[in-house]
Amino acid sequence: MLGSRYEKKKHMALNGGEGRAQYKPAKRSLGQNFLADANIARKIVDSLDIQPGDNVLEIGPGRGALTRHILNRRPGRFMVLEKDDDLAQALTAQYPSIELVAGDALAFPWQTLEPEAGWKIVGNLPYNIASPLIWDIVSQAALSAAVFMVQLEVGQRLKAPHGGKDYGALSVWVQSHARVELLFKVPPQVFHPQPKVTSAVMRFFLLPRQLDQDTAKALAATLRMCFQQRRKQLGTILKSKGIVGAEELLQGLGIQPAQRPETLEPERFQALSNRLGNQFGS
Repeated sequence: MLGSRYEKKKHMALNGGEGRAQYKPAKRSLGQNFLADANIARKIVDSLDIQPGDNVLEIGPGRGALTRHILNRRPGRFMVLEKDDDLAQALTAQYPSIELVAGDALAFPWQTLEPEAGWKIVGNLPYNIASPLIWDIVSQAALSAAVFMVQLEVGQRLKAPHGGKDYGALSVWVQSHARVELLFKVPPQVFHPQPKVTSAVMRFFLLPRQLDQDTAKALAATLRMCFQQRRKQLGTILKSKGIVGAEELLQGLGIQPAQRPETLEPERFQALSNRLGNQFGS
């Protein structure tokens, strides 16, 4: 059941047709850049591989660029999560059959999505919330697949291999929960208003074995500790946090104390966090 902070409404078509939508200008405060290219919208929805009867959740549908293509695939249940009241009103006038959930995606209770429903999640995410939102979704939502459009720089961080400058806490966390693919890039010219950066469409599939709650909590704490001081050596970082026998602990995991955080693979970070537990705080 959805939390009390959300207003959920089912809009059923009265005449089988689409109403007329009156959309207001984009709101800079909400980071709105509306996709205006139907071919790219169709390509994004195609990459989610929606089959008739699938359950779909769209984040920030905006003016419905993806929505219309999702509806054409006859989903079993189609929920849209929209924060902007003006957009929500216009969208449901145009597509009365959608199930509207009014609220902020960053506060949405992702863990309440039914595991057996196999949700497919999609959205053109506002650049300013994409990273924390994806962090939450891959670790909390019971999804069968997700496709998100994000800033290219964020997409590169999500996909980054260990050892490079793009590799960080977000990379490790997401790759510890999901398989990540960069499908294609999207130029700024296909948006209105145009952003100043290139976008990327990313696809996510949850890994077969998910981290339990305690393991995930320890991993998050380890990542915060290490990447807040990413230029320092791991041995130095652990000692600064009062970890007893830091060098011996690292060497026992096949990690040299002189290594820096960006050199560790996600699996090695998981092993380290399992050993550390929550002894350095949450």
